[in-house]
Parts: sequence; structure tokens; C-alpha cells
Amino acid sequence: MKNAYIAVDFGGGSGRVIAGYTSEGKLELDTIYRFQNRQVRMGGHIYWDFLSLFEDMKKGLKMAVDKGYHILSIGIDTWGVDFGLIDSNGNLLGNPVSYRDPRTEGMPEKVFAMIDRAEHYSVSGTQVMDINTLFQLYAMKQENSSILSVADKLLFMPDLFSYYLTGVANNEYSIASTSELMDIKNRTWNYSLILELGLPEHIFCNIVMPGEDRGCLKPEIKEELGIDYDVKVIAVASHDTASAVYAVPEDKEGRVSAFLSSGTWSLLGVVTDSPILSEEARVNGFTNEGGVDGKICFLQNITGLWILQKLMSEWAESGKCTDYDVLIPAAEEASIASVIDVDDARFVSPINMAETICDYCKETAQQLPQTQGEFVKCVLLSLAERYRKGIEGLNRLLPTPVEKLQIIGGGSQNKYLNRLTSISTGLEVEAGPVEATAIGNIKAQMNLFK
Repeated sequence: MKNAYIAVDFGGGSGRVIAGYTSEGKLELDTIYRFQNRQVRMGGHIYWDFLSLFEDMKKGLKMAVDKGYHILSIGIDTWGVDFGLIDSNGNLLGNPVSYRDPRTEGMPEKVFAMIDRAEHYSVSGTQVMDINTLFQLYAMKQENSSILSVADKLLFMPDLFSYYLTGVANNEYSIASTSELMDIKNRTWNYSLILELGLPEHIFCNIVMPGEDRGCLKPEIKEELGIDYDVKVIAVASHDTASAVYAVPEDKEGRVSAFLSSGTWSLLGVVTDSPILSEEARVNGFTNEGGVDGKICFLQNITGLWILQKLMSEWAESGKCTDYDVLIPAAEEASIASVIDVDDARFVSPINMAETICDYCKETAQQLPQTQGEFVKCVLLSLAERYRKGIEGLNRLLPTPVEKLQIIGGGSQNKYLNRLTSISTGLEVEAGPVEATAIGNIKAQMNLFK
């Protein structure tokens, strides 16, 4: 049997179980199982299908065992801000609601009618976004949620998966830092804010750091997997962005290098030793996210390839081409120069993305895209322009300007977008690793075994 570390990576549209092992001193990856992650609209809300995702995770782990891997440990990473609530008996109180659910609309305005924005940022260091956990919980409080009233613990998505594998409940540092409810300098919960908002303070768990042991697989899980040995679940940097950033290679020439984690979301920033909590950082929409080894991922959350993914989904439903090898060359040939604001709220969860893009272009007196190639070019030009603005914002806050951009994650395979980004920012762009999240996840696990 071959010893392996298992990375379970849940993205906004799909999930993967990946085995990592060393061969001749090099980390090798074996993708064991891929599965869909669906958002389900029901009763006026948008949910994640946690039960199916948990079953898919177990299926992937079983497939790894059946393939002959001896599992040394498991690390789980997911998207940020979303959570599940469990009662005092450990039962899940309903499927977790997706951050794309409309329940948080208007919540920031209500919260900041009570607290000062600048003072709040000086503690949380978090970019204010409607989707953040703070506003999800406040929305539940506003509607007198019966689920919130009986909840015993709040577990972010990776915490929730870990809990039902081990029976141990805690909150990992990097994922907790996406909530807007932490004191980022002290790495603790901001209980004064929690109490001021009238949220139940007892639901917040002990914060554990990347690299800590979260417990071993429960006996019934081991039985399902067909193993008779203990397997640790490790607290990796469980926000997928933080895991991806941990895999960014150091610049060999010692240049100031920014990262761009490119996927459903684009996360653009730099790694720092301590949070940047200035008023300029707040006004420019930067967030301070916890990373590995006590570092800070100082970044902006930017709507990424979600817009293109939504277009692809619509085109698939109508029987149109969804082959990137066809659409990207078509985009390169298109003459359209229209640019949309990718962070505009209308693009978060529209019923029809193509119509929404056209409406935006009409309102801003720009050419309306008509062909698929024109839509793709419009989206990619818009992303490159947004990255340029993000780099300019970083440079105003850093002592030394950014000299290079490392694009990581699945989106780094889009060579046309990389080229547009280099032209727009004026920076040298390097691409890869594609599997940055899995590599960072596994690296954090390996540290525990050194």
C-alpha cells in the first residue's frame, strides 16, 4: 500500500478528492474522484446539498482506499463564509444556506446604522460584503429564525465536514477569518461585536490553527471506508484561497509578487506578516484573511470566472457550444471592447446572465455583445480591467510596488485571460500551479508529519 495524504477540496461548483504522495522527493497528485456541487433553490432560499456532498466525500475516500492508498491524514477546504448550525445533540439544523441567497440584501446598512464602519474594520480587517457570515447571521436574527434560537454550535463548511468525520467541533482560523466576526490581530472571536448585534455567543467554537490535529475518523466512518487503522483529520488552511496561496512558489529573484487565485472567485493580493488595517485599506475593499504560519493573506475578493461559468451553464441548457477550445479563439477574434463592472451586485445571482450583461452595456452606452465570442471577450476584458484596479490599490498600500503576478488555480489555464491581464496591469504574469489548493492543503498536512 502507498502512504498518501488526502485533500478534499469543495469549490462553488464541484468537489474533488485528491491523494498526494511523495515520489523521489517530489509531491505527486492523483485525482481520485470528482463530483458536482449543486445549489438548490427551494422555498425562496438557495441551499447547498450538504448531505450529498458528505456522501460524495466518503465515496472519494473509499475509492482512495480501494485504489490501494494507506491514508495518513485528511484535510478539507471549501469556499468561505457559509456555515451549518448543529443542535446540542449534534444534529444538523437544515441544509446550509448559500452565500448567493438574497436574505442578506440590505443587512450591511442595518448593521452599520448601529456600529462605526472604520472602527469595525480596524478590528475585523474584513472587506464588507453582503455575503459575509456576519450579515447572514444578522439576517437570521432579524427574521427570528427558530434554527438560530436552538443552535448549539456554528460550524463553517470545512468545520462541518470535519465534525461529521470526527465528532470534534471547532472553527479553523482561515475560514473563521472570512466571517467578519473575528478580531484579526488577536486571532479570537470579536465577542463585543457579537453581543452588540444580539447574536448567540455560545455558538462560536474554539479557533484552531492550520496544522493542528482535529481528531481521528469515527469508528463508523472507518467501517464504511473498510479500514482498521486511525486516520487524523488535519486543520489545513481550510478556506480554499488560503490553501491555494500556501502553494504559491517564492519568486526566485526576490521580487514583490502578488497572487491571483483564479476560479469562481478571483482573490488578488499579497502575503504579509501582519494585517493592514488602515482606512485606505478599508475604503479600497481589502480584506485580511488568516493564512498558514500566522501569515495574513491581504487581498480583494473579486467576482471571477463565475460570470463566464453562468454563461456556459445557460448556453449548455440551450444546446449552444460550451467548448473553451472553440470559444476562446472566437473571443480573441471578436472586436468588442465593452467592459462591465464584475463586482456589480446584479451579476451575483441573475436568472439570466447574458441578458444582465446586455442590460449593463445598454445602460452604460456600450456595444451589446451578440455572439458567444463577444460575450466571452467582454467578460475576460472586464476581469483584466478589474485586476489592474486591484494592483493599483495594492501599490498604494505597500511600501514596494508589485513587480510580478502569479496566477494560480483552475483559471490560470486561460492563457488569453492571462495575456489580457499582463497587458492591462503591465506586470510579468506567471501561471500555475493549477492544483494550488490541493497542493497547499497537502503541504499543511505534511508539516504535521515532519
